[in-house]
Amino acid sequence: MKRIGLISDTHSHLDEAVFLHFKNCDEIWHAGDVGHVDILNRLEAYKPLRVVYGNIDGKPVQLRSKENLHFELEGFHVWMTHIGGAPPRYNPTVRPELRTETPDIFVCGHSHILRVLRDPALNNMLYLNPGAAGKEGFHKMRTLLRFSLDSGKIKAMEVVELGLRGAIQL
Repeated sequence: MKRIGLISDTHSHLDEAVFLHFKNCDEIWHAGDVGHVDILNRLEAYKPLRVVYGNIDGKPVQLRSKENLHFELEGFHVWMTHIGGAPPRYNPTVRPELRTETPDIFVCGHSHILRVLRDPALNNMLYLNPGAAGKEGFHKMRTLLRFSLDSGKIKAMEVVELGLRGAIQL
């Protein structure tokens, strides 16, 4: 069993509460728009990290991440990318591969909209977008996801709210 902490769109802001919320996670997945390489340094120092870069990420982040990340974990084929669109309107660059090589779990960020849903048109693929954890963008609530993968089963899916985007943390 692997416990996963999923985060996206930090835009150079990493709330200290992330470390508390991910303390029982085995891995952290970052779905892009990291912002600053220091975010990668801090997350990698804390837990094993899988990361893709987003449209705001410069060369320092791009050199330490990938545009698309495909991997197998606990019986799941996972595909993570930053700009994936959302069911049924996937990004045209990913749509052909989604149809021919459908993953079990498709993870993306970019929209700043938290979504967890199944796509019945693609073999009931699980679509995950953790929303945005940073303070840049139009979202109101900063969010992330936690869940477990256990031998082909997804368990304990949780939405974590970090607070309002504009709120001052004391």
